[in-house]
Amino acid sequence: MNTKHFIAVMILLCSIFASCESLLEEQPYSELDPGDVLTTTNGIEKVLVSAYGNMVWNNVKFRLTRFEEWPADLSWQTGGVENRTALTIINWTWDASQDHFIGAYNRHYEAIRDANIILGNLDLVAGIADEKKASLTAEARFIRAWAYYRLYIYFGTTPLRVSIDDPAEMPRAGEEEMLQFIESELLAVVPDLPDPGSEAHYGRATSGGARALLAKFYLNTKQWEKAAKACQDVISMDKYRLFPSFEDLLKVENDGNSETILVIPLSPDGPALNYMEGAFPPGFVAWPEKNVVNTSWENHGTQHRLRESFYNSFVPEDKRRGPILTTYVNEQGATVDLLNGAEDNIRSFRFWPDINAQGNRHGNDLPEIRYADILLARAEALNELNGPDETAINLINQVRERAGVPNLSVTDFTTKAALRDHIAQERAWEFYEEGHRRTDLIRMGKFVEFARKRGVENAEEYRTLYPIPQAALDANPLLKQNPGY
Repeated sequence: MNTKHFIAVMILLCSIFASCESLLEEQPYSELDPGDVLTTTNGIEKVLVSAYGNMVWNNVKFRLTRFEEWPADLSWQTGGVENRTALTIINWTWDASQDHFIGAYNRHYEAIRDANIILGNLDLVAGIADEKKASLTAEARFIRAWAYYRLYIYFGTTPLRVSIDDPAEMPRAGEEEMLQFIESELLAVVPDLPDPGSEAHYGRATSGGARALLAKFYLNTKQWEKAAKACQDVISMDKYRLFPSFEDLLKVENDGNSETILVIPLSPDGPALNYMEGAFPPGFVAWPEKNVVNTSWENHGTQHRLRESFYNSFVPEDKRRGPILTTYVNEQGATVDLLNGAEDNIRSFRFWPDINAQGNRHGNDLPEIRYADILLARAEALNELNGPDETAINLINQVRERAGVPNLSVTDFTTKAALRDHIAQERAWEFYEEGHRRTDLIRMGKFVEFARKRGVENAEEYRTLYPIPQAALDANPLLKQNPGY
């Protein structure tokens, strides 16, 4: 093992022992010897655990709130120590110095580092079977492509590191270079990843997950024909189904259901969902209509709110409105009306409280991609290609049927723009608080428009990308900031 490889392994081991948050089963790290970690299948698997763990980020709710929901049109925040940062996001005054940017940037590059360590050392593993080597290679390449996809969605192009021997200082990749890399990596790994349900551990990459991520990559880079085909490839696998109940979809007891394609597994005693402590309104004790009673859940000063205009956009019979809290019983036994008692004060219970939560650590899994997303993504791509047609409308109606709302008809939409506007709204109803809204609005050209409509004075086009973190610029003089920052 050369010096660079040894140093990389030592850094990795320090991060594992100090703070690794694994998506997989706990491993006995005391058995890990830095001298031979990269020469055994068991050692390589532990590096893979670290790679998956880095895709969780430091704080799961940052993707839901700071990166995707608060800068968009459906939710906002007040109160608590989080409010100072939240205001910069809600008012579009964020800058390159903020911790959540460097946290996300670094963790994704740590996942890329782990993947590169695996790919650069698999040939050192004695006696590894060809099939096992192929599957580990595919998983590492999938994680690396996934990390670059996220970096691209948030920051634009970034340095394309494909080896642990790459220099510390690297310029940003070109647009075409980065997009071609992500696409080629995802296409390459599909044949060597296990079929859904055959993966070694729940939460690891599958051929379905790779196909779905490729479909979302094509969608968000507006490669409509490829997006439509990639979505159909997922549908044609015949492995996924819409879960029968929208309200129950993200409850802990339904983790791993038939709708889940790519997921971040979470648990109260591992990487956890620390979102509900801000969704609970002050003094929350019970939601009697839903038989929800607070016996041990933490309720913090931070307040994660939904906008009333969004709630009112649902037709009353839409079942997707069911997980939105509008009234509750407080500690004094009084019924509090959130819908009419204060402006924009209703709450999302999409991630239904976990009865086994430890404080503010709930165990609901976080879906990165679910089947409803693929159905609506294909409908959107087909509309961009052909305008409103029966195929696109029927895909949307599959999602609406579960919601209990009337089917749409092609005659409801006379133009491509009209159906695009409806799909934007349909995605709001279907995916609120799941961490997609900013990206959806940017793709549809509505992110800046919607912010200006609600009075955000700093809503400028350059903010459709987040700034490259200042700490990353300081560490790499060849790295250039996004225009406008």
